[in-house]
Amino acid sequence: MSSVAVEISGLTKAFGTNKVLRGINLLLSKGEVTVLMGANGAGKSTLVKVICGVHRADSGQIRLNGTAFQPQTPQDAIRNGVVTVHQSINDGVIPDLDVASNLMLDEMARPDGGFFLRQRQMRARAREIAASMRLEVDVRQPVSDLGLADRQLVAIARAMAHRPELLILDEPTSSLSATEANRLFTLIDRLRDAGVAILYISHRTSDIRRLADRIVAMRDGEIVGTFAEKPLDYNAAVNAMLGHGMADANLQHIPAGQPILSLVGLKVSAESRPISLTINADEVVAFTGLVGAGKTELASILFGLQAPCGGAMRLLGAPYAPQSPGQAISAGVFMCPKDRATNGVLNDHDLTRNITVPFLSRHAALSFMKGRSERQTAQAIVRDLDIVCQSADDDIGTLSGGNQQKVMVGRWLAEPSNLLILDEPFQGVDIQARRDIGTKIRETAKGRATIVMASEMDEVLEIADRIIVLSDHAVTGDHANKDLDLKQVMAEVAGAGATTPAQNQNSTASGA
Repeated sequence: MSSVAVEISGLTKAFGTNKVLRGINLLLSKGEVTVLMGANGAGKSTLVKVICGVHRADSGQIRLNGTAFQPQTPQDAIRNGVVTVHQSINDGVIPDLDVASNLMLDEMARPDGGFFLRQRQMRARAREIAASMRLEVDVRQPVSDLGLADRQLVAIARAMAHRPELLILDEPTSSLSATEANRLFTLIDRLRDAGVAILYISHRTSDIRRLADRIVAMRDGEIVGTFAEKPLDYNAAVNAMLGHGMADANLQHIPAGQPILSLVGLKVSAESRPISLTINADEVVAFTGLVGAGKTELASILFGLQAPCGGAMRLLGAPYAPQSPGQAISAGVFMCPKDRATNGVLNDHDLTRNITVPFLSRHAALSFMKGRSERQTAQAIVRDLDIVCQSADDDIGTLSGGNQQKVMVGRWLAEPSNLLILDEPFQGVDIQARRDIGTKIRETAKGRATIVMASEMDEVLEIADRIIVLSDHAVTGDHANKDLDLKQVMAEVAGAGATTPAQNQNSTASGA
């Protein structure tokens, strides 16, 4: 029996004059994790959508277990054992349905599945699927009530329930904590041992080193390198996908300016320890910690999405207690939220309007929109962030996920602010896009305070002047990003080895 699960040969796909796939040749072997790397716009998502029946290829062939495979729909692909967990979580779950219905959705959609299923049987089967994932949720709970990480796990659990021949995972750990990611890795190990072929799309070094049997690099719609010799050469794969070497990030630290934001005994949750610190003009401060450490909750408090459980805030020396995002924006506090699909992208608008939407009044005169002003702003962001598009009039949905993320960050860089908060701004972007976004954030940091929420330590080290560690909604470390003791920082991330208050004050002073 052949060890090849999927054989792709000569695959092409174009959208109008835009050739997205240019003769893809790829073998996916049983019992092997193939990591696919490629810059945003390289064609990864289009390749996945052809394999799983969303798009039809223009030419070329796919063979599954030696038989020609041309799925007409995603359901057709699933029935044949090709299961995909997409990067956008909302593509894998239906928020208005409960967990049980989401886990059993494909069973319900089968022609012989029956329109009405016995609730007790469905929930019992859903609990079995959830238990196999160690997903501890009430299957009667609406998915809309779940956090981002649990939604991701529901989407993955739904995929795992099919016992796939080929499992495709697109940036599956972007919303998962370290514990949840390890749970996923254990399941992938089990599937690999059972002979499942796995195509894993990621740029996270930690994921790749943990899982990859080989790395395939993609650029401009073509496979440009395969790396299977152990130890896997990650740097060579990055160079192949970019077409050039990647220079080390070179931070030029400048002295911090005047205090912008002060937190005085701020409590993120009722049981958490209070936070007291100052964020200054001109500095980029990264808050890091595990998923659930409190980064997003703190960002929500600063942006007026939720109230603190105690303490006070001051902005430019004046009391600051926003009751809504509108009040925060009026005070010059901007936030680029986590999860662009749910909280950021306006799917019914073009790229220009997606950038200018929070500031439409600045592009209007006497109730009339000034289209030229909007386009000039959008064109500047497209140029500065190197957003890959035909023009600023493109529909946002035609952009790759990474370029959509650049648009979301660019939206809040388009106008001056006192405090800019970016919650996981590098989520789902390749290493070059990460550098583009990080460079622009630092280039524009003069005159404002900048806070970046990030879970990945390599992202933190590339962008921050100062690193603040959160654990259990409290600060466990505060460091200048110079001569850093990474072991100490990682201990603080895990909630152990926290610095003393005196050390924190010293660190704060050095960071300021």
